[in-house]
Amino acid sequence: MKTKIAGARLLGFGLTGLALAGAAGGTAAQEGPALSAFDALQRQVDEQARHIEYLKRELERQQGSLEALRGALEDARARGTAPATAAAPASAPTAPAASRPTASAPGPVAQAERPVGQAPARARQSRPPEVAPIFEQPGVLTPRGRWVVEPSLQYSYSSSNRVALVGFTIIPAIHIGLIDVREVKSDTFVGALTVRRGITNRFELEAKIPYVYRSDTSVARRVAVSSAADEVFDVDGHGLGDIEFTGRYQLNDGGPDRPYFIGSLRFKTRTGRDPFEVRIDRTLSGTTGTGLQTEMPTGSGFYSLQPGLTVLLPSDPVVFFGGVSYQYSFEREDVKQKTNAGREPFGDVQPGGVFGFNFGMGLALNERSSFSLGYDHLSVGKLKQNGRTAPTSVRVQLGTLLLGYSYRLDATRTVNLTVGAGLTEDTPDLQLTLRMPFSL
Repeated sequence: MKTKIAGARLLGFGLTGLALAGAAGGTAAQEGPALSAFDALQRQVDEQARHIEYLKRELERQQGSLEALRGALEDARARGTAPATAAAPASAPTAPAASRPTASAPGPVAQAERPVGQAPARARQSRPPEVAPIFEQPGVLTPRGRWVVEPSLQYSYSSSNRVALVGFTIIPAIHIGLIDVREVKSDTFVGALTVRRGITNRFELEAKIPYVYRSDTSVARRVAVSSAADEVFDVDGHGLGDIEFTGRYQLNDGGPDRPYFIGSLRFKTRTGRDPFEVRIDRTLSGTTGTGLQTEMPTGSGFYSLQPGLTVLLPSDPVVFFGGVSYQYSFEREDVKQKTNAGREPFGDVQPGGVFGFNFGMGLALNERSSFSLGYDHLSVGKLKQNGRTAPTSVRVQLGTLLLGYSYRLDATRTVNLTVGAGLTEDTPDLQLTLRMPFSL
């Protein structure tokens, strides 16, 4: 009887163990698929994270390429030629097959499937287009933090004829004294070093240091004297010219078919040789002398301030430009002219104001070369002496037709050549200017 009870108990314990084992096996069977689904989701999340990181890197790379293409496009539009690569931005990057997201990815991760390499809307061009420079003031400002060094050489030639009456007239058509017929030929070389610094993308400062060499040849024939030979009078001079300081500021954001306005303020010193310190020939062989300078000055002798405004209007395929300016010279007191007969007092002297305007157009021939055509005019006012207009002072009109060429050697160096032809009697007959700016 005890044996049967013990067997029954063992049988019960066995059945209970089998039941527990079956229950444990069922639980394990139920947890197996759950763990497999969790691992699959975890792997998918990891793949999505790697994919997002990849797309971020590609986005950064595409943004860099887009900025480079945008810069190339702006440069090409400024020169009148748009490269084909700039017209079509790069397409969206394609992720590797191993890291592409699946359609069953959760909502937040599935957003990574959207295109990320699509170019944003083109930003409005904020810098004026580049043109071949033909005027003194450049059209494009120096970018912030950049230096531009511009060595230049300018040559000008002029010739004029003058008839001077040395004597007095007792009645009309009867002159007592000498008639001086004179031809003057002038050659001027100006070598300059200009340095510009971009303070901001809209503001730059400039300093210009010139070195001047001038040579004048005067051929005179005096009528009513026994000698029929020509008198030749040569004079030259060289030295440091008037140093200039200029500030320029871009007033607005222009764009295609929208003008750019650039204001400027130039201050000119009097570091060059003073014209009043150059000796004048007043007496020669008992006559009144030649009245010519025995040495050429290299400066104006006056401090001056010149505000100006430049306008550039892009209109494919050309760029129109122009500007106005006014130069004010400060008065000098108690001026005395040096002559070979002693000091000749002039009193208080102030040059007349100089009103100037210019206009022109520039056209890009290709990605490297361009040319410009323009006109520059200066109207020089009458000189004042002791607060009154000097009796011998006249207003002078200077008009010059300019043609400029520009060739870009590389990304930092450019060669500019300008040819000018004088259109008025007082303007130099020929002007040649060579500039070679390079950026640092």
